[in-house]
Amino acid sequence: MTTDTVLPRVAHVMAGAAAGGAELFFERLCMAQAAQGLPVLPVIRRNAERAARLRNGGAEPLQLPFGGRLDLRTGPRLRRALQAFAPRVTVAWMNRAAQFTPKGDWVLAGRLGGYYDLAYYRRCTHLIGNTRGLKTWMIEQGWDEKRVHYLPNFATDLAHTPAIWPAGLPEGAPFLLALGRLHTNKAFDVLIRSLRHVPRIPLVIAGEGPERAALEELARREGVHERVLMPGWAADPGGLIRACTALVCPSRHEPLGNVVIEGFSATRPVVAAASQGPTELIEHGKNGLLAPVEDATALATALNEVLENPTLAHNLAQAGRAAYESTFAPAPVLRAWQDFLSAVEN
Repeated sequence: MTTDTVLPRVAHVMAGAAAGGAELFFERLCMAQAAQGLPVLPVIRRNAERAARLRNGGAEPLQLPFGGRLDLRTGPRLRRALQAFAPRVTVAWMNRAAQFTPKGDWVLAGRLGGYYDLAYYRRCTHLIGNTRGLKTWMIEQGWDEKRVHYLPNFATDLAHTPAIWPAGLPEGAPFLLALGRLHTNKAFDVLIRSLRHVPRIPLVIAGEGPERAALEELARREGVHERVLMPGWAADPGGLIRACTALVCPSRHEPLGNVVIEGFSATRPVVAAASQGPTELIEHGKNGLLAPVEDATALATALNEVLENPTLAHNLAQAGRAAYESTFAPAPVLRAWQDFLSAVEN
């Protein structure tokens, strides 16, 4: 199969941060599409580590500055690169990329992972949201529903990933796991407060960010600091997810919740606050448990349900795995992207 119809050329433009959920999925998608045989051009803000990962995954990147208002080089260089590559579709990931990416002989689609200012996407003829809620919101903002698309993220299949216990815990010990940037949006403070009502079990918060000192002090004030481990970023968290007793996503604001999908993939029971993304992913009592946002007591109740009822924990984990296989595994998501790239029109 060598025709452009079967193998559409696609450029992905990402000017994001060094770390983050959207950036991680951008890398995964570019490498997975390249492995399928699609001609892929990843365009990234200069980042040696990201460039190396993409290159090793078979997707040779173009690195550009993507600076501020005085950056007069990125726009022309990006236009020339796209003209030379001649993609059928160019996908601009988030606001900064959409600002820099020009119109051309390609379909220009903006890919959003949150409720961003749509003024940044005025050059785009299509929008992509990674949740159904985002798609509905874009249509409510006035976009033609025929030009708005739902394409979910996929997570790496963790079914056969060896379990890895964090330093400080013996192999086989039970523990709760939370992942993400140490930021107020992630509500790790609520999770730490909930631990007072969840006896004995340790909590591992794998991440880094500006709230570290405040979270450490909170754990001391709540009298749970000896049970809270904060080992920093986990470059490859799959082993931790496989090892944990339950995965927790307590976020105040979470448009998607990649960690929920990763928990599904690893066949781990997931407990989450009922923010936007987890509410869409989790059917309460079937493939996970939801607690009201900001409610430490309710979150503790949900965690205790999972910890005290092995049958419930098993059933939630199995249902989560089924949801992963049907919707959030690489195969169904890549099929959805292939259909979009082949059919979308300017």
